[in-house]
Amino acid sequence: MTERLVTLSDVCVRFDGPPVVDHINLTLNRGDIVTIIGPNGAGKTTLIKSVLGIQRITSGTIWRNPQARIGYVPQHLQLQPTLPLSVRRFLMLTGESADTCRQALAQTGVEHLFDASVHHLSGGEKQRVLLARALARSPDLLVLDEPAQGVDINGQAALYDLIRALRDRLNCGVIMISHDLHLVMAATDRVICLNQHVCCSGYPADISTDPAFIETFGQTVAESLAVYHHHHNHRHDLHGDVVESQPAEGCSHHGVH
Repeated sequence: MTERLVTLSDVCVRFDGPPVVDHINLTLNRGDIVTIIGPNGAGKTTLIKSVLGIQRITSGTIWRNPQARIGYVPQHLQLQPTLPLSVRRFLMLTGESADTCRQALAQTGVEHLFDASVHHLSGGEKQRVLLARALARSPDLLVLDEPAQGVDINGQAALYDLIRALRDRLNCGVIMISHDLHLVMAATDRVICLNQHVCCSGYPADISTDPAFIETFGQTVAESLAVYHHHHNHRHDLHGDVVESQPAEGCSHHGVH
């Protein structure tokens, strides 16, 4: 039986001018990966902050499963550079034990950074540490705001592969924002194109031919998102470098190019 995690019904968020988020209806179930795309200023971050309950909505309703634990990876995390802070201490600020935090790092492939300084991490390492911080709570729902921010192109692909693997392993729901259209189309189950309101939504294979998508992103972008089947026999490390070969049949996933 499908387990609902969050339902938004006719949700609007308004500040001083026109609605930032306008009449949004959305249901996220356990096991879903839903990606929100849209131009700058479309209301994407406002929408997921509403899902989290840290942004008050102007009208409509939001239902959250009262038993569901939520893990959140924000788009930006400002840390005082003069404050000595190890990854261990940073993760334990969640209130979880050192063992739990170490296990969360292992799930994201960076257990070796447990005693490293957070100020010396690469972009890919930092995003995996932030993801581990969210995983330390054993979430039923992962909320990710631009999870590949500051990561190079190959590192982004590896990170989105990791998110899918975590969804499968934890049987959690995932809702994320991304500008990485080509990569995220391969990593998501459902795409929502937002521009204050929902312009269009659907499966990745279908969304690029939707007239509303073409109007928002342009014909050139839409044509570049033709569906392909991507087969590869390697994986990438945190920096996007190829580090290991695997049998050719070992990995196959759908994507766009």
